[in-house]
Amino acid sequence: MAEGVTSSKATTPGLEAPEDSIRTIPTESSPSATLQDLQPSSIPEVPTPYTIFTRRQKRLLTVILILTMLASPLTATIYLPLLPLLSTQYRVSIQAINLTITLYIVFQAISPLFFATASDYFGRRSILLTTYALYTVASLGLALNDHSYAGLLILRALQSLGASAVLAIAFGVVADVCSPAERGSMLGPTQSAANVAVCVGPVLGGLVVLGSKDTTWVFWALVIFGGTVLTLVGAALPETARNVVGNGSMPATGLERTWWSLVKTKLNDTRGKPSEGDDSEEKGRNRTEVTNQPRRRDKFRMANPVACLKIIFWKDTSLVLWQAASPYAVWYCVQTSLPHIYKDIYGFNELGIGLSYLPGGFGTVLGGYANGKLMDFNYKATARQAGHTIDKISGDDLDEFPIERARARGSWYLLAVYICGLAGYGWSVVAHAHASVPLMLQFVLSILCTCFQQTFNALLVDIFPVSPSTAAAASTITRCALSAVAVAVLQPLQDIMGRGWFFVLLAALSGGGGLATNWAINARGMQWRQQRMSKEKEKLGRLNDSRKSLENAATAETTK
Repeated sequence: MAEGVTSSKATTPGLEAPEDSIRTIPTESSPSATLQDLQPSSIPEVPTPYTIFTRRQKRLLTVILILTMLASPLTATIYLPLLPLLSTQYRVSIQAINLTITLYIVFQAISPLFFATASDYFGRRSILLTTYALYTVASLGLALNDHSYAGLLILRALQSLGASAVLAIAFGVVADVCSPAERGSMLGPTQSAANVAVCVGPVLGGLVVLGSKDTTWVFWALVIFGGTVLTLVGAALPETARNVVGNGSMPATGLERTWWSLVKTKLNDTRGKPSEGDDSEEKGRNRTEVTNQPRRRDKFRMANPVACLKIIFWKDTSLVLWQAASPYAVWYCVQTSLPHIYKDIYGFNELGIGLSYLPGGFGTVLGGYANGKLMDFNYKATARQAGHTIDKISGDDLDEFPIERARARGSWYLLAVYICGLAGYGWSVVAHAHASVPLMLQFVLSILCTCFQQTFNALLVDIFPVSPSTAAAASTITRCALSAVAVAVLQPLQDIMGRGWFFVLLAALSGGGGLATNWAINARGMQWRQQRMSKEKEKLGRLNDSRKSLENAATAETTK
């Protein structure tokens, strides 16, 4: 036995003595140390993973998000070719039917203001179930409503209210389960696949006009779609909100659990078996023990939509919102102009007009998928340039990381192509170029608009990690407001300026403004973000101090 070491029990080779039987005799180098004292210091600290959702679970989340995100674009685009039929069915003018489109856009802005903000507080599952139930019921009402124009207005507004918050909530889910370095890999497929609805909607609407001459089956199809997705969300979508389940290690309870989990637990209880939990929620999580923040259990309170509006007016976020919203408004103008261009100039029939939406739809699908890969590539490239090591386990702390430069990387070249393509689109129509020319330009513009919207929406979520859905809702409000203004001035300005100069004006405002804001985001974005965060921390500190003072005063009063 080595000098200075004894054992209170003899040990057999291959068998270890109990830990409490092992002692060390004081030596010069270790006067009073024991093996138990030394063991903890030799165990390396295990970093807390950003999420413990497995790759398989993320794939399931991606599929569910894709289906949920179909609602808003499908419901909006399938409706456009139905306008003449709806005018006849409800015995009102086309202008009156156009009012339902304006109403839909208005509620597109209102819906995320409440529901997306609420999802940051109450969780994603409950809000998605609420919105999809509302959407399905409204679609059912439209299918049963034959002649009431007032009913059409109300139900169309409710349909938009239910469908339009999904995008912002989906961004919240992605932020919950993906670290900033890998968000593009999930955003790309969800955005691109969801944009399939942009292709399918107008074609289906066009077929209705040429075929049955009846709008009822379209609304019944939306009822079936809404009910199917509602069932899927309830049965299989796990809760992901980080204030509810943390990084996934905290088990969901009550209605936060999936329906499959509740049924399985009920069956196990009936058979007298111990509950094993929900495979989709628990399997894979119990393999890793992590330290996590406690579940937040504040008093019940209504979600605060003002928090969403405040985001719009910060210096750093206002620039990001412009970059995300202005291309969307431009694309809305392009989409709105298609029926007039291809009917009046190129002589397309209703089905041809519906098919003219396909190049733009394919472009949004391709742009969403490719841009997801590009976002992750740009993040890694920026990290290398900054000498930053990406933390793939716990996720990067973005407080000192130039996330603005990572997201905006390469936007200069895309903006240059965007300006040329937008101006060229208007003048190609004025010059009566072959129909393939504006169709090809639609394809290019749809790719670029999708890239800008997806990239800068992701940046908005990055710089508001605590309330990602609220940040995404701010983007939805901004883009809907800009789109409403752009569509409102579309025809009057075209009548005054001509179609060619109108699209040059859009290129100057959106593209030229994009160049200026892109420079500001790269040059000052991180500084402004840090200033904003510092002000928010100071405000939070003052609120906490005031709360403690009130609590101390109440305690002192009670003691008296």
